[in-house]
Amino acid sequence: MSVLQKKISLFFIVGMVGVLAVATIVSAQDIVQDESESRRSLGEGGFPPDEYYKGTVIKILTKEDRDYIPSSDIVQKLRVRIEDGVSKGIEVGAENNIPTNSQKGTELAVGDMVVLVATYGVEGRMYYVTDRYRFSALGMLAAIFIVFVLIFGRLRGLSSLIGLAFSICVIAFFIVPQILRGTDPLTISLIGSLVIACISLYLAHGFSVRTSIALGGTLITLLFSALCSILFVGIGKLFGAGNEDALFLQLQDSQAINLRGLLLGGMIIGILGILDDITTAQTAAVDEIQKANPKLSRKELYARGISVGREHITSLVNTLALAYAGVSLPLFLLFILNKGQPLWVILNGEPIAEEVIRTLVGSLALIVAVPLTTFLAVEVYHNRRTHEV
Repeated sequence: MSVLQKKISLFFIVGMVGVLAVATIVSAQDIVQDESESRRSLGEGGFPPDEYYKGTVIKILTKEDRDYIPSSDIVQKLRVRIEDGVSKGIEVGAENNIPTNSQKGTELAVGDMVVLVATYGVEGRMYYVTDRYRFSALGMLAAIFIVFVLIFGRLRGLSSLIGLAFSICVIAFFIVPQILRGTDPLTISLIGSLVIACISLYLAHGFSVRTSIALGGTLITLLFSALCSILFVGIGKLFGAGNEDALFLQLQDSQAINLRGLLLGGMIIGILGILDDITTAQTAAVDEIQKANPKLSRKELYARGISVGREHITSLVNTLALAYAGVSLPLFLLFILNKGQPLWVILNGEPIAEEVIRTLVGSLALIVAVPLTTFLAVEVYHNRRTHEV
C-alpha cells in the first residue's frame, strides 16, 4: 500500500472515530440525564432508591432454616463492614439468602467480599447480600490476559487490544444507548457493526491490501447476514422472547424495546466476531499461494484458495455450533429434565428455535464469506501479478 493510500485510510479512520466519539458523548449525556431524572422521581413521595456498597464479612451471627420463604431455605445473618461510599467503615447487620439446592460453597465465611444493597421500607433501612464481590478478581484476570497478548503479540497485540476496546465502546456507548432511546435495534446494530469492522480490522491487522480485501468481504457478508437473519427469524416466527433477559426487558415500563429487532441485532454482532477470522485468514491464504506460484492462472488460484477455505468452513461451522451449544447448556439440561413434554414440543419452543436459527445464520455467513473473500483476493492479487509482468 502506498504512502498516499495509508494517509487516506488513516484520515478515514480518524474521521469515523471522531463522529462516533461525538455520538457517544451525546448518548452518554442522555443516559446520565435520564438516570438522574429517574432517581429523582423514585425519591419523590416514596422510599429512596436502593443503594449498593462493597463490604467485607467480619462475623457470622446465625444460620437458620426458613422454610416459609419460597426462594430460599437457609438465611445467614452477618456482620458486614462497608468498604466504600459515604458509609465506609461502618459495620451493619445483613442477611444472605441461600437458594434451595444451591452449589456447595455458596455460604459466606468471615473475610469474604460481598455486594450489599440497602433497601428502604416501612421497617426502615435493611441490608442484604446480593452477590459476592468479584470485580477485583476480574480486573486481575483481565490484566493477565493483556500481559500475555502484549508478550506474544507485541505491537500487533497492542493494536488488537485497542481494536477490542473500541468495539466494546461502540457497543456500550453507541449501540446500547441508541436502542434505549427507541432506535430500531437491527438498524443501529448493523451500523455499529459496520463501524467496528472498518476500524478494528485496520487496528488489529494493520494498513495493508490484505486488510482492505478482508474488510470488503466482511462488509458484504455482514449485509448478506442481515438479510438472512430477517428472513430466517420471520420464517421461524420468532419474537425475541426466548430467554429470561427478554422477559425482564418486557417488565420495564419506562422502555419499549423491540425484542425481535434486539434478537436480530445480537445475531449481527455475533456474526461479525467470526467473520474477522475467516476473511483475514482466507485473504492471507490466497496471497501466500500467489506468491509461492506466481504463474497460476486466475482459475487455478481460486481453486487452490477455495480448497483452503473449505477447511475453514468445516472447522468454524463446528466451532460456532459448539459455542452456541455451550452457552445454552443449562437451557438444554432444563428442557431434558422436563419430562412432561414430548421432545418435539421442547424443540419447537422459542428458546431452542432461537439458538438453532442463530447457528444456521452464522454458519451460512461463514460459508458465503469464504468464496466471496477468495474471489475478491484472487481478483486483486492476480491483477497485481499481471501489472507487475
